Amino acid sequence: MQGFFQRYLLLYRPLISQLNELLGKYDLSYSLWQVMLYVKNNGPSTLVEISIYYDVEKPTITRTVHRLEEKLVVKVIPGKDRREKIIQLTEFGEELYLICRQKITEMEHKVMRNIPENEQTAAFQILPKIRENIINREGGRHE
Repeated sequence: MQGFFQRYLLLYRPLISQLNELLGKYDLSYSLWQVMLYVKNNGPSTLVEISIYYDVEKPTITRTVHRLEEKLVVKVIPGKDRREKIIQLTEFGEELYLICRQKITEMEHKVMRNIPENEQTAAFQILPKIRENIINREGGRHE
């Protein structure tokens, strides 16, 4: 299907802009939110786990986590190894997550209005499959 990626990219930028605007009210950005979301969904996590999941360099995640620490959203807990940093949400981080999650869910409902539920479900199921195909592509770095 030609043009699929173009359509996706036309959606991506305005979506990230709206998310940054929404999250900015809570002194967050989408990149900070991604780390919060990962830790909320997966429990205490290492920086390596987060960087692998989002396919970004570890120094990028380290800087993001440092900003979240400054905002008292996450804290570092001791790992098995002194070099291993494990992060978890603080009590404030948990509260902030719930507030932002509710606002993002409201935004999701607004942008999905007038789209039949079966089409919403299809998109929800297809996007992770496309991601998996991209990550596991022949000759890719994730083989």
